[in-house]
Amino acid sequence: MLIEPSQLLLFMLAGWVLNLTPGPDVLYIISRSLRGGRRAGVAAVAGISAGCLVHVALASLGLGMLLATSATLFTAIKWIGAAYLLWVGVRLLRNPGVPAALQDGVDAANSPAGTGWQVFAGGFLTNVLNPKVVLFFLAFLPQFIAPSVQNKALAFALLGIVFTINALPVNAIYVLLADRMRSSRWAARGMQWLDRVAGVLFIGFGLRLALTARAVP
Repeated sequence: MLIEPSQLLLFMLAGWVLNLTPGPDVLYIISRSLRGGRRAGVAAVAGISAGCLVHVALASLGLGMLLATSATLFTAIKWIGAAYLLWVGVRLLRNPGVPAALQDGVDAANSPAGTGWQVFAGGFLTNVLNPKVVLFFLAFLPQFIAPSVQNKALAFALLGIVFTINALPVNAIYVLLADRMRSSRWAARGMQWLDRVAGVLFIGFGLRLALTARAVP
């Protein structure tokens, strides 16, 4: 048995707690859901989940360990990810009066086919360009793999897939809550401030990522 049932349950509970922690992914899901409703929120969740699976695949293949040990590779990806988050933040701040998602044509209720891919791509890039995600998997997942397991790479991949699927209910709650708030009086009056708040937070996430030091193996 690759994963003990008791360990799997503990892993899922820990995953839910971690997924409730606000971060760039959660902010992206909420902001897109507020802008475009459930369809946009689902597209955002799908993009972020796809990014997680990329990190799981890289870590399972050993590339994640290379990222953890190579200062050059880590720094390169870190700066690319930080630059992307800063670009998103500045772009949001420069559009305080016009919802950025609507400016992109991402109005889930009335958008033409294909605009959902813009939301998907944004979520994917937000997640996949953050090297801290793959380092998180490298640090978190092995704790739930028994030393007696021979095929640790397979166990690691399975846990990564479980973690990604396990996050879907939490992300779905974010989508539903944001969609519900979308029709409220507060949302109607304060929507123009969402870009400003989200912009500041994304810039903060970008700066924090830029200042992240590589853990010494």
